[in-house]
Amino acid sequence: MIQLYEAYDAQCQREGVCDFSELLLRSYELLKHNEIIRTHYQERFHHILIDEFQDTNALQYAWLKLLSGHGRHQSTSALFAVGDDDQSIYAFRGADVENMRLYEKQYKPVTVKLEQNYRSHGHILDAANHLIAHNVERLGKNLRTEAGYGEPVRIYEAASDGMESAWLIDEIKALVRAGMSRSEVAILYRSNAQSRIIEHGLFSGNIPYRVYGGLRFFERAEIKHALAYMRLLENPNDDTSFARVVNFPTRGIGARSLEALQDAAKLHQCSFYAAASFIEGKAGSSIAGFVRLIEHLRDATKHNTLPETVEYVIQHSGLIQHYLSEREGQDRVENLQELINAATAFVAEEGYGQDVQAATPPGEDQAGVEDISPLAGFLAHASLEAGDNQAEAGQDAIQLMTVHSAKGLEFSAVFMTGLEEGLFPHENSISEPHGLEEERRLMYVAITRAKERLYLSHTQSRMLHGQVRYNMPSRFLDELPIENVKHLTPKAKDARWGGGSWQKSTSQKQYGGDSIDQAWWSGDDVPVRDDTNQSTNAIVTSAKQLEQNKKRGHTFRVGQEVFHTKFGEGRVSALEGEGLDAKAQVNFKRHGAKWLQLSIAKLVAV
Repeated sequence: MIQLYEAYDAQCQREGVCDFSELLLRSYELLKHNEIIRTHYQERFHHILIDEFQDTNALQYAWLKLLSGHGRHQSTSALFAVGDDDQSIYAFRGADVENMRLYEKQYKPVTVKLEQNYRSHGHILDAANHLIAHNVERLGKNLRTEAGYGEPVRIYEAASDGMESAWLIDEIKALVRAGMSRSEVAILYRSNAQSRIIEHGLFSGNIPYRVYGGLRFFERAEIKHALAYMRLLENPNDDTSFARVVNFPTRGIGARSLEALQDAAKLHQCSFYAAASFIEGKAGSSIAGFVRLIEHLRDATKHNTLPETVEYVIQHSGLIQHYLSEREGQDRVENLQELINAATAFVAEEGYGQDVQAATPPGEDQAGVEDISPLAGFLAHASLEAGDNQAEAGQDAIQLMTVHSAKGLEFSAVFMTGLEEGLFPHENSISEPHGLEEERRLMYVAITRAKERLYLSHTQSRMLHGQVRYNMPSRFLDELPIENVKHLTPKAKDARWGGGSWQKSTSQKQYGGDSIDQAWWSGDDVPVRDDTNQSTNAIVTSAKQLEQNKKRGHTFRVGQEVFHTKFGEGRVSALEGEGLDAKAQVNFKRHGAKWLQLSIAKLVAV
């Protein structure tokens, strides 16, 4: 690392440039070693204000001490610092909350605690106060309000991340119907990769949304790069995709090489891919190497399923290795891994078998929309979700963002999702010194974004890195006072997935004087998979079940004859889930039993 830094510093010296950290260092060194300049500025600035003091780093604090003349026999500077140690959430950028304690110790200032809160209601503030009190190393304060207690903090447990997303959509629609504007509703998450399934739910529910401080999932550069590689597997003559990734990660293919390729393609009236064979010399060798990579990816994945194909492409295209080498590339790697989840969900939603190959073998009939390969369908789906659903400027839209991006903002209603061990607190924080305390401060920031309503959700299972994982609820939920929270989901008779029936829970919610009736159905009269032999419990259908199915978003019943354009005729043997996550098990005459996502599967009753 020292050798790398020396080489980097030498390059900066040659070019006459310096980065932000170097600017701070040189300012500090100038004040420290040049007494004339140091005295000049100490005498010039008699009053110094430091804002967001909790976000300063060690070098900035040392620079401040020199500028203020601290340590001199008689300092002439008056310091005024404003900060909140409970909102110090940028340790990964070098911020050191210890600076606030050092300031109190070394300067012995008059301290004024600003504890009256003008934003949030009492239940929300009490929850925040009790949570942050679990941190040991803090200066200490207790927020209060005169706005009354308001609504309790609501906690929701979903069976899966898909059902969590469906619940979000239902709650948001209810709030909007009751008069709340969409722009006053925020959905927060710990990492950017979690936005994908939420965006999919909002897109399917035709709800406009805006990703604050970032891009929508399918608009992110790393996702576009991965999709470009996959488009070349499906169609090597896609010049746009070819141009996007031919030199990403870098392969020594510069602008002149691409110009030569474009000229050859124009001359021979063919695609870039086909024109590669006409380029000679070093440029030709580099472009030919890229073509061989695409051919290798296509050959290696020709018998793979769609999720397997996506995973292989992002691993062997060099994308993962490239982003791992970046200083803050971990978020991009997590997004690429989330793309595997997107492919897995797409296969389930479209009713493809789990072992169906991603691409149609050469020579087979590819005519007809219903006969397109899973890979082609997935690429079309990605293009659709990356289209025009992003809210226009000024449009009333739901706000999506990470908790870090939410700092300093406020909303009438806040949904904090993914409150599970390993996600929030993040698994990396457990092994880092003071990491858990910073995660708790981040949770404190999330809670205090809400003015009137706060919803916290977690799931029993979540798709991560292409695999279903079963998670424990976040420890932060246990640190909230029971008198300030309301659980929307009762405990199941048997919490194991498929291990028994759940209970129906109905609650009323108040907003703007209106009652909002919501029901959460866990399936006590819906057949579920048996844990031991995967058999399906028989059910007697009735008018009551039909009415319940309507509430779940469909009218199918067990035993009903149905038709699917891909699998043909079949009979419904089981139903589970609700809303966008409702599924049916259908025994098809020609293809056997398959689980289908009812919101997408285009299943028709006969």
